[in-house]
Amino acid sequence: MDNIKGIVLAGGLGTRLYPLTSVTNKHLLPVYSKPMIYYPIQTLVEAGIKDIMIVTGGNNAGDFLRLLGSGKDLGLRHIEYAYQKGQGGIADALRLAEDFADGQKIAVVLGDNIIEKPIKKFADKFRKQKEGARILIKKVDDPQRFGVVEFRNGKILKITEKPKKPKTDYIVTGIYMYDSKVFDIVKSLKPSKRKELEITDVNNRYIERGQMHYDKLPGFWTDSGTFESLLRANNLVAKKAAL
Repeated sequence: MDNIKGIVLAGGLGTRLYPLTSVTNKHLLPVYSKPMIYYPIQTLVEAGIKDIMIVTGGNNAGDFLRLLGSGKDLGLRHIEYAYQKGQGGIADALRLAEDFADGQKIAVVLGDNIIEKPIKKFADKFRKQKEGARILIKKVDDPQRFGVVEFRNGKILKITEKPKKPKTDYIVTGIYMYDSKVFDIVKSLKPSKRKELEITDVNNRYIERGQMHYDKLPGFWTDSGTFESLLRANNLVAKKAAL
């Protein structure tokens, strides 16, 4: 039995993609030939993680059930669904998965993250970790849009959320792996200025404990939360399919 459970976070209102998201959830929009949500699920399945929870919200939550059903067609063994009210942030959505995790390690993928290469070797490294967290980072051209990573002596010193003047070009992708203590950390968080529980605060807590590990994600990576990045995701996937 696998010792990691998967969580795909597909909540939020997708306001940056209006009017596309006025009639559906962002994560149900097409990326080339498939709904966006298929890609993070595929990322987990390829890593050998086949028990997953989809955390969603808004008015279109039922559409996920209609689309994904039991998850068997996507290679899943088991799928559960959770509903996040409002926009409480990524860490708030994660809180809903505590019972599902049932004391096991978890791998969290944001529902709008599209990647090129499998992450199985990184998941396997996390399986061997006794405790703590592991994140995947990537060098990008627009780091100010994300959580930016600062290093000292090859280790992560801290992560800063959307800095105006990023100290490096490395950002945290939307792929996070945590031990079961993550839920205690989430419960101890206070809302940010955006009135959300921030995943960056969770990651920084692990860094402070000396329990954060990282790997550099190979191949392409993009989010799909803006018109520009959604177009980029479609083009990258189309190009890969044509090879």
